[in-house]
Amino acid sequence: MNAPIIQLLVLAGIAIFLILRLRGVLGTREGFEKPQVPVEKTNTALARRDFEVIEGGPDRDITDHATDGSDTAQALTAMKRVDPSFNVTKFLTGARSAYEMILIAFEHGDLETVRDFISPEVHDAFEQVVHQRANQGLTVKAVFVGISDLSLKEATFDPQTKEAEMTVRFTGEMNYVVRDMAGEIVDGDPNAIKRQKDVWTFARVMDSTDPNWRLVATGE
Repeated sequence: MNAPIIQLLVLAGIAIFLILRLRGVLGTREGFEKPQVPVEKTNTALARRDFEVIEGGPDRDITDHATDGSDTAQALTAMKRVDPSFNVTKFLTGARSAYEMILIAFEHGDLETVRDFISPEVHDAFEQVVHQRANQGLTVKAVFVGISDLSLKEATFDPQTKEAEMTVRFTGEMNYVVRDMAGEIVDGDPNAIKRQKDVWTFARVMDSTDPNWRLVATGE
């Protein structure tokens, strides 16, 4: 066997050895294999799934005072979107205080003390009654006893003007006596509690810097 043939056999053996070594290190791939997802991406996906926020139930501050899904409930939700600090329960607590304050101011003819809490239209209507009593020589003594019932009747919201209206039912109790110029009682009873039902509507622009709600309408 001559030298060239020997060299060829040696080279062939070396080539076979290298091929076997490469297959042992790299392995083999048959057909299409799905690429592996990097560990960091997998962990991120798991973390995102673990911390996914699930929407809660209805707002109890709303559903405690209005039927879920009703027009009033939807209006209250819209108000909260514009003014996140708005709270229905706190509003009704304030309405309770406003009812007593405005009612007694009206009965005693002292409307200036509540001017910031009533609309000009309501102020004018109240003032007419106060003047009429004065012209007839009537005086009123009223002592507020309390509110036996209070509930939200209706709420509306105008998305264009951002104006909200809250209509509230009140059942108030007070001692009420009206006397003429001679001091004779013409209405009421000093020894009895008068119960009266009122429906008042308060309004406010929800994105206004003025936090006050104003009485804009009264009824029964």
